[in-house]
Amino acid sequence: MLSSLLKTAVAVIVLSAPANLAFAQTPPSGETLFRQRCGSCHTVQGTQNRMGPALQGVVGRRAGTVQGYNYSPALRSWGQNWTAANLERYLAGPRDTVPGTKMSIVAPSPAQRAEIIRYLQTQR
Repeated sequence: MLSSLLKTAVAVIVLSAPANLAFAQTPPSGETLFRQRCGSCHTVQGTQNRMGPALQGVVGRRAGTVQGYNYSPALRSWGQNWTAANLERYLAGPRDTVPGTKMSIVAPSPAQRAEIIRYLQTQR
């Protein structure tokens, strides 16, 4: 009897393990990643600038144009719009993409960059 109960208990644990592992490995959302990686310097709530410019509506906007933010001359003169591709390159290496920019923080994971960009695309 005990052997049967033990086998059942082991089977339940083994069968439930993949579900628990899948739940534990769910990647964070773009909003969560933005808050964790970007939120101390940037906001997507309105036009209030912080250490970095407000990013509400950033996708499609010309770089270096948020009112009231003191951009580096390099970013002001970069002359690009913030597309998903430009954001990808910039987040991977801001100073490689725009030498002379103030931003030094990188998002090293391509998957995390993609999630952050997807989130930013929703912030109009």
